[in-house]
Amino acid sequence: MTVVERDATDRGVESPVAPVGSHNEWDPLEEVVVGRLEGATIPSRHPVVSCNMPTWAGRAQGMVAGFRYPRLLIERAQQELDEFIALLEGLGVTVVRPDAVDHRRRFGTPDWSSRGFCNTCPRDSLLVIGDEIIETPMAWPCRYFEAHSYRRILKDYFRRGARWTSAPKPQLTEELFETDFRVPDEGEPVRRILTEFEPVFDAADFVRAGRDLFVTPSNVTNRMGIEWLRRHLGPGYRIHEIRSRCRTPMHIDTTFLPLGPGKALVNPEYVDVDRLPEALGSWDILVAPEPDPLDDPLLRVTSMCGKWLSLNVLMIDEKRVIAERHHTGMLRALERWGFEPIPCDLLHYAPFGGSFHCATLDVRRRGTLESYCT
Repeated sequence: MTVVERDATDRGVESPVAPVGSHNEWDPLEEVVVGRLEGATIPSRHPVVSCNMPTWAGRAQGMVAGFRYPRLLIERAQQELDEFIALLEGLGVTVVRPDAVDHRRRFGTPDWSSRGFCNTCPRDSLLVIGDEIIETPMAWPCRYFEAHSYRRILKDYFRRGARWTSAPKPQLTEELFETDFRVPDEGEPVRRILTEFEPVFDAADFVRAGRDLFVTPSNVTNRMGIEWLRRHLGPGYRIHEIRSRCRTPMHIDTTFLPLGPGKALVNPEYVDVDRLPEALGSWDILVAPEPDPLDDPLLRVTSMCGKWLSLNVLMIDEKRVIAERHHTGMLRALERWGFEPIPCDLLHYAPFGGSFHCATLDVRRRGTLESYCT
């Protein structure tokens, strides 16, 4: 078989645009998946869910699990989400949405059953590495089939040339979870609820800087899951661990987030900047300011994410960054560091799992695969 390569500059020949292509967190953003609030359901009670909630919240969650989120929370978050989507489109970014799902429907495996949660955070269930989308093996039973709400999108990308992979579906049996787990007290060593029974990980525990990825082992990502991804990606990539001091670790994007070539934003409460991976030796480490306090008592009660959601920003390109309007300290810090912050509201998305970075999956950024680390 003869393969004929055509120069895209030939008259009458257009260079096809790959539907999926994203190598880092900062190349110019062209297409993004944004989550949905419709059908959001309070997650079913399970130790791996409640271990990331305050004790009182875990008890309350057990009483309301499986019910719809209150309309008051949905309406406030939906208004902000609509404005965020309008902002992205106004910046020339193509926005794609998953299908609406009834998350109250019960599902199961031979070992357990659960209701769903929501599809507000595509960053958790899907990981984009170059031209490949990977469905992740999530540890929360209520999120077991969450990627199904994106199947229409995934099939479209696949038909247009993207690679589509699904990590092994976990069993999520009792062997995966420490039976005597408790959240460590202040000053005690960090503990995690997961064993190494099988690979599990959320995509949001990884961030990308070209050929280097950074990860935090957490209550939803174990080292077996990290090793699965390391072997899957092969020798062209390196995965580095960011040590977190968070007592309830879950997702790296409120702990450590690359903002541009050689620039990373870190949470000083969770990260010891003197113990970062050697690969970051030449990077500028930008220490996040203390988050502005929340005035809304309802948000203080219902947020699943803690105060450091101020770090959960979305880069439009190497300069422009969408950040929460409420967190004025972060906005000023970004300006000092040479960025152009674009204020936007998404505070009321926190009860559903995140902010700008969590709520999006950058499917295509205009750039090439590079090495940025020593």
